[in-house]
Amino acid sequence: MSRITDLQKNLFGGTTSNARQFGMISTLVAIVLLFQIWTGGLTLTSGNLIAVVSQYSYILILAIGMLMVIVAGHIDLSVGSVAAFTGIVVAKAMQEYDLPWPLGIALGLLVGAAIGAWQGFWVAYIGVPAFIVTLAGMLLFRGGNQYIGNADTVPVPEGFRKIGAGFLPEVGPDTGYNNLTLLLGVAACAGVLWREWTARRTRREMRADLAPLWVTGIRLAVMFGVIVFATLRFAGGRIGTSLPISGIILIVLVLAYSHYTRNTIGGRHIYAVGGNARAAELSGVKLKRVNFLVMMNMSVLAALAGMIFVARSSASGPQDGLSWELDAIAAVFIGGAAVSGGLGTVSGSIVGGLVMALLNNGLQLEGVGSDMVQIIKGLVLLLAVAFDVYNKSQGRFSIIGALTRPFRRDDPAAPAPPAAPDSDADKAGIAG
Repeated sequence: MSRITDLQKNLFGGTTSNARQFGMISTLVAIVLLFQIWTGGLTLTSGNLIAVVSQYSYILILAIGMLMVIVAGHIDLSVGSVAAFTGIVVAKAMQEYDLPWPLGIALGLLVGAAIGAWQGFWVAYIGVPAFIVTLAGMLLFRGGNQYIGNADTVPVPEGFRKIGAGFLPEVGPDTGYNNLTLLLGVAACAGVLWREWTARRTRREMRADLAPLWVTGIRLAVMFGVIVFATLRFAGGRIGTSLPISGIILIVLVLAYSHYTRNTIGGRHIYAVGGNARAAELSGVKLKRVNFLVMMNMSVLAALAGMIFVARSSASGPQDGLSWELDAIAAVFIGGAAVSGGLGTVSGSIVGGLVMALLNNGLQLEGVGSDMVQIIKGLVLLLAVAFDVYNKSQGRFSIIGALTRPFRRDDPAAPAPPAAPDSDADKAGIAG
């Protein structure tokens, strides 16, 4: 195996790294470099990166939940309306009933769970397609937002705003950076090193193939470089700003859901249901419970995203959440999830969301109109899927091709091998 093949196979996650994953990461890097040059270096400034995380963290949170819904073979069109409805309920409760903001957050999560249970019941136990259920939910909860809020904006208290507009506080000696952000960067590097060491140790104990040490070294160097650069950027913002609180919430969710989907029975059941629901059910997977939980989880994350947006905006309004579901779905598909379900990763969806976020941000920095921004985002989504189709046509690995191959009739069946003669008469006939 050549060094290039070793590098491609093992650099970003072992044998599962393929052209599609490299393509998405390469697209993200290309977008960053393009806008860094185009904007005269504004894209990677501390202030802009902090603004990107603060402005788009709620979309990335939605993408995590949407990934699980899509992997299970469903779609959720109601997330924007659920976020808006939760936002107005929480804002009204804190304004009119003097509900403390921590209880307001708990109330919002309970509202999201109740909505998710409602929609999950129709999908899992009644059998109504998720597309129809969530389309109805989109209309229902959008109307509920406008009815409860009387189509007006409702402000939220200062303490509540910290989850959307707050930053890590300044503590410790004056180092010229935010010390807590620096500590998080050190912890991230230590976590990456520990994970790499434990992974190699586990594979060695299982007598599995190990990536060459030089590839591991390159992977660690790349990851350390990204972490150190991001840490210094976020820690080096103007006084009073650093890594946003919403960014910390996002990081915790990414780590938790990545572990859940990759390393737990419940997470693997979601992939099994999306890959082949009937086979999964026959294997003992509780199909209804899985479908119920993924829909409920999506609404809880939508409620959280809505509260973060309201906190950042300082008020809840009737236009909150418009088209959020489209951005979340686009992030998941750009990140490599399959339309038919069964394939996709949390990290891939975050990469897809970052592609959309940095594309939005870069175009806004250049003063491009919102009409052109929508056109370009649509083209990026189309090209992300077209890239997979191109790989298929070139004989490379294709997610879409792998999914649709069992349903195609244009592949000629392989000829059956001749049966071996099992009697002396048969052998005599063949000899004659």
